[in-house]
Amino acid sequence: MATADQVKALIKSHAEGDETRFYAIAMQMAAQEARTGHARLAQELRMLVDELRARSVREYPSESKLVPLAQPRGELAGLLTVGYSKTRLGEMALDSEVQRRIERVLVEQRERARIQEHGFTPLRKLLLVGPPGTGKTMTASVLAGELGLPLFTIQLHALITKFMGETAAKLRLVFDAVAQGRAVYLFDEFDAIGSDRASKNDVGEIRRVLNSFLQFLEQDASDSLILAATNHPALLDRALFRRFDETIEYRLPGADAAERVMKGRLALLDTASVNWVEAARAAEGLSHGDVVRACEQAAKNVLLAHRRGIDTATLVEALADRRSAHGP
Repeated sequence: MATADQVKALIKSHAEGDETRFYAIAMQMAAQEARTGHARLAQELRMLVDELRARSVREYPSESKLVPLAQPRGELAGLLTVGYSKTRLGEMALDSEVQRRIERVLVEQRERARIQEHGFTPLRKLLLVGPPGTGKTMTASVLAGELGLPLFTIQLHALITKFMGETAAKLRLVFDAVAQGRAVYLFDEFDAIGSDRASKNDVGEIRRVLNSFLQFLEQDASDSLILAATNHPALLDRALFRRFDETIEYRLPGADAAERVMKGRLALLDTASVNWVEAARAAEGLSHGDVVRACEQAAKNVLLAHRRGIDTATLVEALADRRSAHGP
């Protein structure tokens, strides 16, 4: 049941006209009811909050609650950056398994009301792992773009401080924001706070931060999507994997994916002279990001030479340059 403090805070926020706080407290009460086994009451509370929010937007569209969230203020202004993405899933060249998982997340999010009505929770807490440049950050943009939600990126350099307890306090501010308005929240380079608590190089403050993150993540019952991305999954504490709904593993592109990336990026040029099999072979071992940058380099070389189209040699040379940029 709701605590006395929650009831008092709910009444106070209503009296002061603080709808954001009112909804946040109501969602906290719903989460508490769910944890104590009162699933039906928790669902009714969530549906009531959703209905009130929707009515507020319909009746007072100029006061949509996306506005304050899209312009973080106070301490949040230094912790979050925000953007509105137009990126779509069709713009990514992914292997079939990763694409299937992302499509499943989108389906469950679009049908979240139906899923919640029956006491289940749609996929929304995702751990993205894999080499740099393979599409983890772009996935956050895709989810935000496909669902029409703001994308907030947590600035870890501002979140993590050397002072005991300060980082955990800032982390609480972030999760309070998560509960106040539906959006996509991305913790990029997540191993900075999610490293193994048993590591010999670990320090006490980072352990406390990770413990706080695990607690906040487990308690969160909002409608926001929470994404954590890392290039170094081996460094993560094993307890993290149990807290996320899904772990999506990204790999370097195969020949088919590399060809799709190149064709997509060079679509505005004449590519009739390109041998795509040879180009895909030259792209082997490069990330999606590397392939894109090689295509851009090749395209600019063609334009600067005042040529009409791109050929295999120009593209293969640019791919080789990207490979050499990584060193031996």
